[in-house]
Formats: sequence, C-alpha cells, structure tokens
Amino acid sequence: MSIGPFVLGVDLDGVCAQHTVAFRKVVALEKNVPEESLTLSCGWGFEEWGFEEGDFEKYHRQAVVEHRMLANMPAMPGASRSLWRLSEAGVWIRIITHRLYTNWDHAIAAGDTAQWLDWAKIPYRDLCFVGGKTAVDAHVYIEDAPHNIEALREDGRKVIVFDQPYNRELDPPRAHDWEEVEHMLSTELAAHQGAVQHQLPGFDPGTYRLGGHTS
Repeated sequence: MSIGPFVLGVDLDGVCAQHTVAFRKVVALEKNVPEESLTLSCGWGFEEWGFEEGDFEKYHRQAVVEHRMLANMPAMPGASRSLWRLSEAGVWIRIITHRLYTNWDHAIAAGDTAQWLDWAKIPYRDLCFVGGKTAVDAHVYIEDAPHNIEALREDGRKVIVFDQPYNRELDPPRAHDWEEVEHMLSTELAAHQGAVQHQLPGFDPGTYRLGGHTS
C-alpha cells in the first residue's frame, strides 16, 4: 500500500510575507503619521496603533484594494530558499491562507496573492483560500495566527508556531526563522514513509530558480 507525499501547510501573512511591515506603511500613510510611530511589536488586534472596533477592517480593505498591499509585501527572509529545498526533498507545499476578507474584492486579493508568490519565488502545488484551516489537510502546518494554531491543535494537527509578538504565549514547537522551520521538519520528513515527489515541473535540476531574489 503506497503512502502519499508529505504535505506541508504553509500560511502566508506573518510566515512567508512580512504583513505587519507592509500594513504599517499603509496605515502610516492613511493616518498621516511617521511609520516609526507605529510599533512592529504589536498584538493581534493592533491596539498599539490606536485601533478601535472596525479600524482593522477599514484600513486593511484600503491596503488591499487601494494600495495593492498583497502584491507588494516584503518576503520573509529565507522563506523562498527553505521552501525550495523542502520541495526538492519531496515535500508537497500547500499554501493555506485566509485573504478573502470582504465581498467584491476577491479578484484583487486572489490575483495579487498569485502575483506575489511568483515575485517572491515561493514554490507550491496547492493554493487554498480558506478561513477554517482545519478544513485543509496537511501533515504539519506552519502558522502564526493564535486562533488558527489553537483550532488546529484542538483538532489534533501538528503545528509549528512561526514566532511573532502576538503568539508568544503559545506552546512550542516554535520556529523563529525559516532555518529553524527546516530543521524541525527534517525529523518529520525522515519519519514519513511515503512516496517522494519529484521537483516541481518546468525546472531543470541545474536551473537557478531564485535569480537575484534572496529570500
């Protein structure tokens, strides 16, 4: 009986993309304040930025629709290189993200996400837009959002916490960067008795896929 590939469920914002950095730039512009006045060490609700009820939804929609933030976010250092190494080791990369926040903006959010993944040179085989992440199967998940981590763990899933200021109270395993993610996954991958997938189609073994991008 054959066993399927090792599937890694990868979140985007706060894991592969520097969401807080990009969002701060937009909020600073909209509020007409210096970026440095908005701390990067903020909680999940951005209370440190003076956000009140409804502010996140308002500013985030402006960021996505008017500023096209999802197409222009800085990549998390090391994400692309680590994910390529994992992919070439046989890991099936499954992107699982919740970016379809409001009706009528889905085309922008989905299109800009795909564009950003190409720019950031993130390898993946599946791209899933979903709010409840327990609905999408994976052997291990990389996630930063506290509510998603708790829901996945309550459902018996293995989750590596990608370290952020708003998730420090959660139990390990925890990775502070993508090098640590790779190290943690090496044991999981070695223990997996499944079929190894070939590298993603369209790339020769000698091709330098990353070009000048260093993330």
